[in-house]
This record gives sequence, structure tokens and C-alpha cells, in this order.
Amino acid sequence: MTTPVIGVLALQGDVREHLIALATADALARPVRRPEELAEVDGLVIPGGESTTISKLADLFGMREPVRERIAAGMPVYGTCAGMIMLADKILDPRSDQESFGGIDMIVRRNAFGRQNESFESAVEVAGVAGGPVEGVFIRAPWVESVGARVEVLAEHEGHIVAVRQDNALATSFHPELTGDHRLHAYFTDMVRAGR
Repeated sequence: MTTPVIGVLALQGDVREHLIALATADALARPVRRPEELAEVDGLVIPGGESTTISKLADLFGMREPVRERIAAGMPVYGTCAGMIMLADKILDPRSDQESFGGIDMIVRRNAFGRQNESFESAVEVAGVAGGPVEGVFIRAPWVESVGARVEVLAEHEGHIVAVRQDNALATSFHPELTGDHRLHAYFTDMVRAGR
């Protein structure tokens, strides 16, 4: 079986850490900034960072519509933190010029767990990921307020939804790429293999 090619949207955020995590999960990982680079990947990670900045840069680099189209066509996609916000069909209290890519029938609240100085780490039990809880790093993290009927809730923290999957789209409130535990990247790589 050939190695899946997985892009990391390299507009803003912790791109390098995702590239490393994907490589350890037996994917061929590469940064993606332009539509022609997006056309060459089997799946895409939308990293954490600042969702309003990612939204603006997606327009600046001509990436908004190509990413939306690939997601709508079934390309596997994984969003962490700000990436989760970018995959939400609806954002609570978005900035006026902020638009998501969509792809998951959920409503997300930005910065729900608090400000930067309220960041924390916690063990999170994620359905479908073997080997016990994953260590979640929550940095100005969102949570999911509600999901549609087709969305599978994979994890909760203190009663709030922090990991979801809808078909080929996966999202977590937290940053697994910052922990050295790359099981979620392996889970996503398997999703990409299955989607090819």
C-alpha cells in the first residue's frame, strides 16, 4: 500500500509540529499554501493558531474555495483547536470578517476554555484510539456546543465536547501534536488511507 500524502495548511499556526507527527504516523507530510499544492494531497490537517488570522490568510492565498470544495468532495480533513473552528458549520460569536471552511455539522464556541493564561493539559479518552487516554493540550481552546445527527462525539472534557468526527472530517479542541503522542495522527492517517 502506498504512503498517503497529507498536507498541513501552512498559513499560520503550529505547522511544523503537525508535519513531524504525521511523519511518525507513516504519512508523507508536506506544507500546503496554494491551491496547486492542495490538489496533490490525499488529506489535509488544519492546525491550531488563530482562527480569524487563518480565515483572512485563506482568502489572501486563494485557498478558501479550493479547501471547501475538497472537503465537500470527501477529502479527509483534521482540524485541531483553531482548525476545529475552521471546520465548524457555525461559529458562536465569530469576528465580523471570519468565515469557516465548514464540513462538520457542529456549533463551536471560540476560546471557550478561557484565555492564554488559562491553558492546561489533561488526559482525554478518545473513542476509536486504543492504548488509553491521549494527553490533550488546551490553549485558548474551543469546545463544541452542539452537533448534528451525523456527527459522532469522540471525546468530552468536563462535560464539554472536545473531539468529533463526521464522515471524513475529524476535529479536536486540543493539540495532540504538542505532546509526542501521535496516535491521533495515526488515526487520521488511517482515515486518509481508507478514503483513497
